[in-house]
Amino acid sequence: MTTSRTTPPEVTPGRRRRWRYLAAFLVLAVLLVVGGRLAWSWLDPFGGRTIDRSQPALLQSIKDMSRYEAATGTFQVVVDLEKDANFLPDAVKGTRTLFVGAGGVDAYVDFSAMGTNAVTVSPDRTEATIRLPHAQLEKPNLDNSRSYVFAHQRGLFDRVQDFLSGSPGDQRELYLLAEKKITEAAVASDLRARADANTKAMLSGMLKSLGFTKVTVEFTGEP
Repeated sequence: MTTSRTTPPEVTPGRRRRWRYLAAFLVLAVLLVVGGRLAWSWLDPFGGRTIDRSQPALLQSIKDMSRYEAATGTFQVVVDLEKDANFLPDAVKGTRTLFVGAGGVDAYVDFSAMGTNAVTVSPDRTEATIRLPHAQLEKPNLDNSRSYVFAHQRGLFDRVQDFLSGSPGDQRELYLLAEKKITEAAVASDLRARADANTKAMLSGMLKSLGFTKVTVEFTGEP
């Protein structure tokens, strides 16, 4: 019993040329696509640029400071602001925004509020008594680089309104609410007490370096 072998058909020169042309065409197409994308990204015909035409800052006033910045507190708050419409579901009309507000609050002692008899010195100049007002809190200073909108949900009408107006969402209300809540947190904290203690330590060290052996720092008024 003999086994017959099938001889593969011969590839003609014309067929080889067609395969070479096809491979060359594919390589050329890939090169054209890659080159086009590189040229497009380099030329960037529809790209934009940022031009800063702001005017130089003008100095409006200078105020002499007579206060001691005694302590600084860093706070962070999440503002959850929701606005609903009467008789309409939230999917149609309404917004809800989650805003992360971060900033600092400074506590200071105002030396300009000291009375005429705020400093008394013993005859031998070894003892000194200083009477100061308690520390106060500055307005919160929000850090724009760490304050941002975390989530923003809008109803259909609100989306259309924002699209037509071209100014999506005013964040001033969010910043004001964040400042209010940070102020409340600063008042409830021990920031002012820490500022009083730091001021007392600073004045005691300074006067003792001047030769006073006993320094008393008293705070007057409401804390």
